[in-house]
Amino acid sequence: MAMLRHSEGTTALNPQRMRSDTGLFGPTSVTWRVMGEPIMWVAGLRAMYLQALHPRTMRATWQNTAFARPGQAWGRFERTVEFVRIRTYGTLAQVDRVGRRVRKVHASLTGVDADGSVIRLNEPELLLWVHCGEIDSYVNVASRCGLRISPAELDEFVAEQRRSAAVVGLDPAIVPGSVAELRAYYERMRHDIYACDEARRAFARSFVPDIPWPFTGLKLVVPPLNALGFSCLPRWARRMYGAPGSPVTDLSATVTLRAMHQATTRIPRQLLGIPDPESVARAA
Repeated sequence: MAMLRHSEGTTALNPQRMRSDTGLFGPTSVTWRVMGEPIMWVAGLRAMYLQALHPRTMRATWQNTAFARPGQAWGRFERTVEFVRIRTYGTLAQVDRVGRRVRKVHASLTGVDADGSVIRLNEPELLLWVHCGEIDSYVNVASRCGLRISPAELDEFVAEQRRSAAVVGLDPAIVPGSVAELRAYYERMRHDIYACDEARRAFARSFVPDIPWPFTGLKLVVPPLNALGFSCLPRWARRMYGAPGSPVTDLSATVTLRAMHQATTRIPRQLLGIPDPESVARAA
């Protein structure tokens, strides 16, 4: 994250600045613990493929974002990463500003479904689907990568993320608050989702990323990371894309996640733009 522009400045990562305001979660939260792991980049990629399986969501996203416009995809990626960073580590004032900005954008955008009906990007159903895809992906990777985290802590993480849902305009009461509720949500939704044409096109383009200078070296890294994120999907989701839903893929993905977690766990958090919970707690 450190390589990206911080449009809200760096005060959200400064322990002195956070003495009186540790934002939505704070250094003792499960959220800070989970989101501080570099392996969560894989979860973000998994979320992208999972979120694309909701046809209305994907069609509206395709029509209103840089997916279909070469040269603009990187900017959208930067804005998404910055939003997650501020939502997780920013002060309450910063979270409020970025939340109002996102809600305003969503309220202004519409798309057209396959039957000609209008899709509004701020529809609760669409916002909930995107939220659950993100949070389920964090839970999935955290539980498989070797991170020492208990089922109760994962439930706490999901419950904390109701605060994130409120930032984009969702009523927290309709948002899953535990891992079991997340699973139940997907059981209900599986009958209504599939890989539409836009999802398949976005999937193909994700492996030939449009990355600007000076980050062109990432073109070698992104495809294998995308493959790992995709392989972390549930078997039913991989099948919707036309890929095998093999248990062998699950095992291979878990082994790779564990190896990556071990390799990245010693990276200094300041290099990733992530505050150290212990130092923030001492300063508070």
